[in-house]
Amino acid sequence: MQGKIALEEHFAIADTIGDSQVYARPEVWEGLKSKLLDFETQRLEQMDKHGVEYAILSLNSPAVQAIHDVPRAIEVARKANDILAEQVARHPKRFGGFAALPMQDPEAAARELERCVKELGFHGFLVNGFCQVGDENTVAYYDADQYRDFWQAAAALEKPFYMHPRDPLLQREPIYEDNHWLTGPTWAFAVETSAHALRLMGSGLFDRHPQLQMILGHFGEGIPFNIWRIDHILRKGRRGLRADREIGDYLRSNVHLTTSGNFRTPTLLSSMLEMGADRIMFSVDYPFEKHEDAATWFDSVHISENDRVKIGRQNAIRLFGLDL
Repeated sequence: MQGKIALEEHFAIADTIGDSQVYARPEVWEGLKSKLLDFETQRLEQMDKHGVEYAILSLNSPAVQAIHDVPRAIEVARKANDILAEQVARHPKRFGGFAALPMQDPEAAARELERCVKELGFHGFLVNGFCQVGDENTVAYYDADQYRDFWQAAAALEKPFYMHPRDPLLQREPIYEDNHWLTGPTWAFAVETSAHALRLMGSGLFDRHPQLQMILGHFGEGIPFNIWRIDHILRKGRRGLRADREIGDYLRSNVHLTTSGNFRTPTLLSSMLEMGADRIMFSVDYPFEKHEDAATWFDSVHISENDRVKIGRQNAIRLFGLDL
């Protein structure tokens, strides 16, 4: 399929490139590093070769969210956004941007998001999970009360946000001790991100801001496949749940999924049955995954052509209001 749109596609700057080294074997690191720092050569070549017309780019993980020094986090976020904006301006028909935000300071994050949307033309923001604040062991999740004004400002801009994974802090999660193979995209990414997303859904965030839309990669980090059980158990006792509706209601009205890094047909079909084809979008997770793998699978997967065009292109155009 030509004209695909992808939206979990990463870049790095000098200040953040080292964060990605842990996710690459030594023999492939130099290649991955080159792809993360590149905008105009390898990235566009792969997009052209595999039918990706447009990519919404975002900073690598955890990047700003792991900078516990607040002024430094604000500085790096702004720097990354300015670098991305330069590339978007050079290739406005090929690239869009998600803002990186210093969530350590909710007020500064709101100001930066407004700048990125109103001045730089970005399509929303992407956060790499929780942020570390003040020191490396102090964390903040975004259902906390100090983020209420931030979410109000974000909702007013009428742009979606992408909840992207990061690893939990190993010093806080002893279950991964001596089993580091479970960290990262193998398992810990999904566990950490799905719990954070459920916290947001259960906090009343989408009751206060019903127009706000959240995107989850990798077919929803496992939430769609467990939603019946989640709601079934909560019907027996809500146990501190602050939301007005069932979690499944928010999943089907405030959440979108992408195919990033999860190129499996039964998973796609199950997601379509649970949420409908209108809430799923194509993505690669470049450069951690290959355009070739994503596109070869998606272009031939056994779904209707109508659904293929929706997932590959039209849903993103509608959600982001793209003019392509």
